[in-house]
Amino acid sequence: MNKFLKLVTATTVLSLAAGSLAVAQEGPIVIGVQAPTTGSEATYGKDMFNAISLAADEINADGGLLDGRQIELITGDTACDPQQSVNAASRLASQEVAGVVGGYCSGATQPTLKTYGDANIPFVIVAANSTQLIPANPGNAVMINSTGDDQAKTALDFFEGKGIEKLAIVNQGDAYSQDLANLTRDAWTGAGHTVSAFEYVNKGEQDFSALVNKIRGSGAEAVFWTAYYADGGLLIRQLRQRGFQGTIAVGDGSNSPELFNIAGQAAEGVFAFSNPTADFLPAAKQFASDYQSKFGNAPGPYAPLAYDGMQLMAWAIDKAGSTDGDAIIKALNSADGQEWLAGPISFTPQHTLARSNFVVLEGQDGKWTRYEK
Repeated sequence: MNKFLKLVTATTVLSLAAGSLAVAQEGPIVIGVQAPTTGSEATYGKDMFNAISLAADEINADGGLLDGRQIELITGDTACDPQQSVNAASRLASQEVAGVVGGYCSGATQPTLKTYGDANIPFVIVAANSTQLIPANPGNAVMINSTGDDQAKTALDFFEGKGIEKLAIVNQGDAYSQDLANLTRDAWTGAGHTVSAFEYVNKGEQDFSALVNKIRGSGAEAVFWTAYYADGGLLIRQLRQRGFQGTIAVGDGSNSPELFNIAGQAAEGVFAFSNPTADFLPAAKQFASDYQSKFGNAPGPYAPLAYDGMQLMAWAIDKAGSTDGDAIIKALNSADGQEWLAGPISFTPQHTLARSNFVVLEGQDGKWTRYEK
């Protein structure tokens, strides 16, 4: 190859590289949405995606990010399954997303942390809250929902306020429900009370008759279901059908309105420890109206947090001034109490929300209402 041809070839390569860089710097900012859009928790996942897309649309309509670049969303369906979640995370990482927003089931979120950490991808976790996520976080992720520690403390205060002494706790062995069950058991016994039954059931189980008999035989005055609504609704119905008259409470994995469709009348008087939902957030009134107008239904339990997660990611990208992973991660962790739909956001050194956001809800007339002591 002669010198002139070498020069032309080198110049062409440099020109192509510069053109590719310009496209990357001027094209859309791609954000991955990690959520279960299929499977038993798809109701939550679709709701989260809708809220994230609403936030992205608003940001784009307002001029986008970094001098007019538009946000483009791509979805990674986890189905709340750990292996599928890893596959979804790998696909998102291979598409060089600038960040990821989402994360519902803790057991499915936990194994993705390494994937995103290895790729240095910023990750705003909007719902998953098992304390097992904390040591698994390489430092690129932040959690904007309060952790299981906060929920266990909420449960302790609630049951003590009801004068409960003997508590039955039921989980499904996954990272979320087992973590919450363990934390609540330790807090409850540490406060001098009795866990009369500590039980595990398989996901998808239909017949809880043996479990109900064991709970009733234990003398439990209250039952705390720490897993998800699809199976929780069945347990609640069978507890009432078989004569359990005590207090029933569920964790935030069962705060969906769908619980009432599954449990029916048995859900009346059931309590839920929940992140703040749109119905009880004054700042979310316009958001709820916009969501209803766009999607034809009311926003679900994690919609405000999902919306906040996208807004927070956009805020961090703007503050970073680029889509560089390190810069965005640094910006995320610099959040110092700015107000969002679900309240102020700042983080502990462990990258968890620096406050408890849990409230207590009560099932009345087929819907959740805010419980007041």
